[in-house]
Amino acid sequence: MFKIVSIPGDGIGPEVVASAVQVINKVAAKHGLDISIEEHLFGGASYDVHGEMLTDETLEACKNCDAVLLGAVGGPKWENLPHDKKPEAALLRVRKELQLFANFRPAKVYDALVNASSLKPEILAGTDFMVIRELTGGIYFGQPRGYDDNKGWNTMVYEYHEVERIARLAFDAAMKRKKRLVSIDKANVLECSQFWRNIVHEVHKDFPEVELTDMYVDNAAMQIVRDPKQFDVIVTKNLFGDILSDISGMITGSLGMLPSASIGNTHALYEPIHGSAPDIAGQNKANPIATIASVAMMFEHSFCMKNVADEIYQAIETALAAGLRTADIAQQGDRVVSTTDITTAIVEAL
Repeated sequence: MFKIVSIPGDGIGPEVVASAVQVINKVAAKHGLDISIEEHLFGGASYDVHGEMLTDETLEACKNCDAVLLGAVGGPKWENLPHDKKPEAALLRVRKELQLFANFRPAKVYDALVNASSLKPEILAGTDFMVIRELTGGIYFGQPRGYDDNKGWNTMVYEYHEVERIARLAFDAAMKRKKRLVSIDKANVLECSQFWRNIVHEVHKDFPEVELTDMYVDNAAMQIVRDPKQFDVIVTKNLFGDILSDISGMITGSLGMLPSASIGNTHALYEPIHGSAPDIAGQNKANPIATIASVAMMFEHSFCMKNVADEIYQAIETALAAGLRTADIAQQGDRVVSTTDITTAIVEAL
């Protein structure tokens, strides 16, 4: 039995999570899987009821399940709260409490959307790689940090175990794909990056089948746009991963298409990378594909059922190939449909 905790959150979160739950239920019925889904309030929706963005009950539920499915958090209604009371602070707390140290962001181009990117179709077609970003270390968390009237300072720090565990996870991911890993750093000028590179190469000895390449981060940014098909799995530190995963995501088209997974040793959280989009909330216009693709990642990474993940990706491709588009991915002449319409098409394709 698999236990999923659903935290739809705010804005379009409940709508896209509802679509994803339909897909989960369809897959469970098709394959005879025993899956339970327990829903909890989170973010602004929780604040309106409980006076706090993340209750102890919700946090405990997230700690005692096989996977967490998140919709989106935040919105104008809660913008003026103190920083530590905002929805985003609750999300950071979940990641910290669950010790989610790795963020997986795929850059996959669906054939039907190859013309939706700003890149030429011949450059983009066939692109399918994974960016693995270290999520809990590096310059975002290093001490000392601060600023005064004359200077500002931050510290980029990585400890051995932090690099070793993310490297091992990346090699594992590469073994399940095309066995190619690019480690991105700035070892020519940063001692912290040389430390990173040394450990990645040490871990590589345990994965001799994987082809390992080192690449400087400035060159990587250029190469992702110049020839994205050259990549299979990318691993990099927190700051570089923050930037490169957004570059990788945007070359594929709409944010409404992009899933993600935040993974630790014992817990995992799956979510679309888009925000709560309060301007279209409740209008049945949201694109649920990023959340549905996040479910595909859940089946692959948490449930070790890559065959099911592939079925979900294929169902998305089938719906898109039929010409169905939500407004965010529609081009002139396309058939614009609702959230429920494209969800139904994907479920039927399954």
